[in-house]
Amino acid sequence: MDNPVPATGPNQPEAFQTTHWSVVLSAGHESEGVARAALEKLCQAYWFPLYAYVRRQGHSPEDSQDLTQAFFERFLERGYFARADQERGRFRTFLLTSLQHFLQEEWRRSQRQKRGGGTTFATLSPGEAEQRYAAEPRHELSPDVWYDRRWAEAVLERVMARLANDYASTGRTAVYTRLQQFLWGRQAEVSYAAMGAELGLAEGAVKVAVHRLRQRFRDLLREEVANTVQSADQIEAELRHLMAAFAA
Repeated sequence: MDNPVPATGPNQPEAFQTTHWSVVLSAGHESEGVARAALEKLCQAYWFPLYAYVRRQGHSPEDSQDLTQAFFERFLERGYFARADQERGRFRTFLLTSLQHFLQEEWRRSQRQKRGGGTTFATLSPGEAEQRYAAEPRHELSPDVWYDRRWAEAVLERVMARLANDYASTGRTAVYTRLQQFLWGRQAEVSYAAMGAELGLAEGAVKVAVHRLRQRFRDLLREEVANTVQSADQIEAELRHLMAAFAA
């Protein structure tokens, strides 16, 4: 596979201004409603790594559901995002640190009552959460390492979904389905010529199509990661961290 981490383009700083986490961190200069909407979008995208972290701490499925739900309610309270560490600026890190503090508080309180407060976090489905967690491998990893792996997987899942939608929107789902294997360095399993025969394309056309697929993947991966950091100069480090977590 070609290098999945592209270099910063000349226009990246301008494009970066619209990312989700940067909007939250600049809430003092932006509409609070805009910042909250951005924060909610990020939370809905990345709830599962938090649920998996709570489960790896030894909580039951029911308690993990309640704790994760309660955490998001508190996290989304008015002005909570103002506590973000502007020096580090990574949503992944801030979210986990916030969850750890929340779990410590809950442990100290030893609350036994039903959590929830009448508000439901839309995407956190008990059935979906535990079904996904049940499919996790059982090897022993620390909750923190587990969290980073699940976060990296969530990023890639979102990127692949966007990539599939791109191709579907132009009626090229079949092409994407066949070519996506070339994203993961598996081209030795089938030649460009053989793939061209399957798709009714010349070998050279397949090479061009794979190049464009990989480039679009890189662009979308960069956009997704940019949504979770404060500034453009943090993107490269975050990409390397996630790729290492995913490959470990």
